[in-house]
Amino acid sequence: MKLSYNKLAGQSAGRIDAISDAVFGVAMTLLVLEIKVPEFEGNITEMELAHSFFALMPKFLVYFLSFMTAGIFWTGQSAQFRHIKGSDRNLNWINLLFLLFVSTLPFSTAFLGDHISFKFSIFLYWLNIFLMGLMLYINWHYAYKHNFINEETVNEVYIPIRRRIIYAQALYFAGALLCFINPYLSIAFIIAVQLNYAFAFFGNKK
Repeated sequence: MKLSYNKLAGQSAGRIDAISDAVFGVAMTLLVLEIKVPEFEGNITEMELAHSFFALMPKFLVYFLSFMTAGIFWTGQSAQFRHIKGSDRNLNWINLLFLLFVSTLPFSTAFLGDHISFKFSIFLYWLNIFLMGLMLYINWHYAYKHNFINEETVNEVYIPIRRRIIYAQALYFAGALLCFINPYLSIAFIIAVQLNYAFAFFGNKK
């Protein structure tokens, strides 16, 4: 029986893992490159140098925020592929779209860092997080519907991973809404959510 190209393409889940690690590595490296070392002309004082450094604190805050974001989504995708045994053309493209939004994270980070006091910049950053979460959810749901998840673990892992994505996105949305009160409060809340999901300070098992 002859098989079409569409049936043959994209059957290696390992290839998705490989390109994902590469994209995440580049994106996480680019984040810090948005923090520029201040340039001066002529002699400067210690006070001026210190002032120029502390003026970069909003950018360091956003860098930390985005590094945590990238790390959490990298961990989330890795957790999924620990249980995904196969792939197809569609699953490949779902993950490529996920990586497309991962690769825009340095831009939304730079935009937020330059306009940290504006609601629109926080909305843009939240939209980036939402689209990453959406594609991660679609990836997991598609793998489940097409029997790509290991049969031995599917009943144990499908619901917890699915629920974690939904809860995290709901909390990110709540954090984004806080920008209407104060942009720094919004960022602080999102960072707190990320720290809890990364280290389970409150015993998060979801």
